[in-house]
Amino acid sequence: MSAFADITVQGASTGNRVTNAIAMASRRTGVDFGYLLGQAKIESSLNPHARAATSSARGLYQFIDQSWLAVIDKHGSEYGLGWAADAVSRGANGRYYVSDPDLRQQILDLRNHPETASVMAAEHAADNKAYLEQRLGREAQPVDLYLAHFLGVGGAAKFLSSHDRAPQATAASLFPAAARANRSIFYDKQGHARSFADIRDRFNAKLQKGMDSLGGEVRYADAALPTGAKAVQPADYVRIETQRLASAADVSVRPQPQTARLAYLMLATLGR
Repeated sequence: MSAFADITVQGASTGNRVTNAIAMASRRTGVDFGYLLGQAKIESSLNPHARAATSSARGLYQFIDQSWLAVIDKHGSEYGLGWAADAVSRGANGRYYVSDPDLRQQILDLRNHPETASVMAAEHAADNKAYLEQRLGREAQPVDLYLAHFLGVGGAAKFLSSHDRAPQATAASLFPAAARANRSIFYDKQGHARSFADIRDRFNAKLQKGMDSLGGEVRYADAALPTGAKAVQPADYVRIETQRLASAADVSVRPQPQTARLAYLMLATLGR
């Protein structure tokens, strides 16, 4: 594992904070760092405030509203977000909702918070990895996780099962709707259908390019993660804000434990 260099919030650039958040998510969940970094580069160019023009997708990993509420509902309580997970319900139609509109917006705004977005993306990837490995009977590679992001985990299992049986077979006939919506992925410039192997290789190259575009060796910052800790607790963000305030003129200003959730929400909403 690469070394974790010491870093302070005061001296960290936005880019450093983002790569640090992704590294901490990888460390907490065991999901491949290269995959998480490459996916964020593809999805948002590492911009935690990225917004899609044609959908509700937001943040580093471009979660749409429903996908974000689903992952918060499933994993939020593991990361100090029990208050958010408890607020999310699932209707008879299978859609997730939050009754309080203000609270719903606060939960959705956490997509712009690098630490929270990264760890939720990692948990989502871990869920997909477990599903794919059970279906495929082999270890899921980072590119397989990106295919699950692109096709949905069920679609990825179908794609990869076909790939493993006949990698040179063409994929468009098995995914006609996806092929129509993403012609450049399923067909080359001459209009010839790409094989399963070609499509998977191209996704793999795209992920690798996302990593390589940062240039040089990446060193990941350690924001004083307690030994054995997993959860991203409100106290983590109070600590970050405390570090920032410690260098301010008025060092008597300190967040209090009872304001942890408020501090968390403020930091997440402001993208601090």
